[in-house]
Amino acid sequence: MKKYVCEVCGYDYDPEIGDPDGGISAGTPFEKIPDDWVCPLCGVGKSQFEIVQE
Repeated sequence: MKKYVCEVCGYDYDPEIGDPDGGISAGTPFEKIPDDWVCPLCGVGKSQFEIVQE
């Protein structure tokens, strides 16, 4: 699964970890996160994330 990074604050969304505090279970691909989810560090929406090129 692809990782995504917040362009604003640099938060890394790792689908293997998810965002348990935000209600996103481990193993959830970024594409399956609800559209109203926000970055847990700075509060911006999903549109401010980009794919991490490895």
